[in-house]
Amino acid sequence: MTERKPPGVRFESWVDKEIRDAQERGEFERLPGAGEPLPAELDSVYDELWWIKRKMAREGLSVLPPALALRKEAEDALAAACAAPSERIARKLIEDVNVKIKDMMFKPPPGPPLGKKPYDVEEVVREWRRLRAAARGELPGPSQV
Repeated sequence: MTERKPPGVRFESWVDKEIRDAQERGEFERLPGAGEPLPAELDSVYDELWWIKRKMAREGLSVLPPALALRKEAEDALAAACAAPSERIARKLIEDVNVKIKDMMFKPPPGPPLGKKPYDVEEVVREWRRLRAAARGELPGPSQV
């Protein structure tokens, strides 16, 4: 490709010629996204931090205040405990998140309050057992309630 527009050549004709030459050389073949619709973000309002947000989403990162991040982690841990394959794993998930909740209760970070208290491990395990019995189609007996 020519680095500079030659003197005396109209800019539009020079650009058109460069594009045409590149097409003839096949430089536009097999480009990523060729034949696919344009991304929907093109219709949205321009955000100058788009590249940061896209990278964070791609890498699974978030920027939440510590209390909100722990609140999300606690809710995820509760859901994971209910879906755990064994009682031991369910108990471990809840005990681990309880340690973090207690730490934050006694050393509050800046930002909004956590608004969470530690989970009752035995109550979560009872719920785990109930969900397992329901999945197997069993009714909980008196010792399981």
